[in-house]
Amino acid sequence: MKSQTKTKPSAKSSALPVRKASRQLKRLPKNDGPPRGGVQSLGRAFAILEEVARHREGIGLADLSKLVGLHNSTTFHLAKTLVSLGYVRQEPDSKRYRIGGPLFALAASALDEIEMVNLAKPVLEELSYETGESSHFSVRMGDAVVVIAKTGGPGAFQLADRVGVVRPAHCTALGKVMLASLNEDQLQGYLERADLKPSTAKSITEKPALLRDIAEVRRTGVASDEGEFDLEVRCFAVPVRDFTGQVVGAIGASGPIWRQGNKGQKVKLLQAAADRLSAAFGAERARQRPRSSGS
Repeated sequence: MKSQTKTKPSAKSSALPVRKASRQLKRLPKNDGPPRGGVQSLGRAFAILEEVARHREGIGLADLSKLVGLHNSTTFHLAKTLVSLGYVRQEPDSKRYRIGGPLFALAASALDEIEMVNLAKPVLEELSYETGESSHFSVRMGDAVVVIAKTGGPGAFQLADRVGVVRPAHCTALGKVMLASLNEDQLQGYLERADLKPSTAKSITEKPALLRDIAEVRRTGVASDEGEFDLEVRCFAVPVRDFTGQVVGAIGASGPIWRQGNKGQKVKLLQAAADRLSAAFGAERARQRPRSSGS
């Protein structure tokens, strides 16, 4: 009787089921990529973000869902994600959604001085073409203003101001716009520090007179410099706003006094240019501004 000997399976044969299982695992679909509808969800999230931004007083879930055309549950989950990221905040009492701080920080970092100049240049060029005068865009620098962009018009006798020039606030139209944008505490602080030195015989040197001028700028939305910085030059200026609605600069048109008779038309062109530049800075076009007297 032959003895039966048991043979051990080779290492090679024992590995076959393991390798087969491994190959099967590799063929399984991976789930680490973007979920289906990811682009659609992103689009919906931005739609929610835009609607929240349009409602400065805040907006509730039901109204938000209706405006973006989504079910309440879908809107809720997307809004909840935006809240967790900080781009939207929800008021604890009313449950209304508002824009969050990080979004303002992103916008502010994008709207630096270089970007302001890039956006202002084409607007100034068009304004100079329309008015025939030099156009300027300035921002506040301490108690003064600095011109960061300018263009010359096609007419003769153009101003020779250079970019980077610093001008006093109290006797320039550009500066008066910035002073009018200050709150009362800031304005009082300026008046306590300011030395209202005259640049010409027409310069405002008394604080009560300057306050009357600032009140008029706040009422009409237009500032003027009637030979106060240069006896032969008249300048009109209006405010430019950013995405927060705050005044960030002033846009003005300057030329010889004898060529500045039609104030109403020039102010109209200035305000249109300011609206275009404000829109480029993210401000709402529909924002109401004071009406000019047009005189």
